[in-house]
Amino acid sequence: MIPLLTFAFLGLAGLTQAHIAAWHKGMYCLNGTIPGFDNQNTNDAVNPLFNLPKSQWWMHHNNKCDEFPPAPGDFLELPAGGTFTVEFAGNRGQTTLSFDGKFTSEWPDGHDHPENFSMPHNGCITSPNLHTTNQSDAAGTVFAISYTSDLAEVTPENLAVFTVLYHTPWKRIATYEVPADLPPCPPDGCIAVFGWVPNGCGIPNMYMHPYRSKVTGSKSNKTVAPAKPPTWCEGTPSTCTKGSKQMVFWNQADGNNIVTSGWQADGAPKSPGYNMKLGFQNGAQNDIFL
Repeated sequence: MIPLLTFAFLGLAGLTQAHIAAWHKGMYCLNGTIPGFDNQNTNDAVNPLFNLPKSQWWMHHNNKCDEFPPAPGDFLELPAGGTFTVEFAGNRGQTTLSFDGKFTSEWPDGHDHPENFSMPHNGCITSPNLHTTNQSDAAGTVFAISYTSDLAEVTPENLAVFTVLYHTPWKRIATYEVPADLPPCPPDGCIAVFGWVPNGCGIPNMYMHPYRSKVTGSKSNKTVAPAKPPTWCEGTPSTCTKGSKQMVFWNQADGNNIVTSGWQADGAPKSPGYNMKLGFQNGAQNDIFL
């Protein structure tokens, strides 16, 4: 039985977490950031990134998450032409990767919410902290891939967004499409990275987190093209960055690849999310190859 103290701490962590992570056994700092300690209740992977130097925000180094790789043999598997699934939560304890899933629900905070969950008077949903007023306004999330096995060798140019999931984060279970032509990884795997940028509702931060990954079932000999910075193109799709695109690096002290000013079509301050405001189609990104 889980002690009541543990349950109370879970509740506290759920209240104090500031973002949502995509949980999977192939992620870095799954067990937290204390050497030798498997923290079933960690939320180290959840911290958002805002106004940090690139040396701190890149690969979630600000709290040393990038220094705690997944266990040997644990990969985020990406079936070419298929799908893969992760769990959105603000705390590992609210996933099936902890406490045998006892504190999970359909939602990332382990609680129950109505199917059409929204806040009245355009208020923001804060538990789970989805940084949105409802599902239709959820900003969109992505995974990118770099064809190196060494986290230190990943660059903005060799890290290409390969899948986009509109209207997320939302419920706990999230399933992404993989391009059929995604080529195999090196023998020791690739580096995949999860990210999202809130569309308002709080500090205009971003999120970035690494995973050890491998592409399965691929017979492709194609090459992913160097990734280019996305550009703001809301309402003018002809000006969108075409083909292989970088993740959004935004509102940091340095290392940004997009700067915005003014207002977007809905009247809110511009927020460069993973949607058609930057030319990101929903689903597998099949245009990323040379």
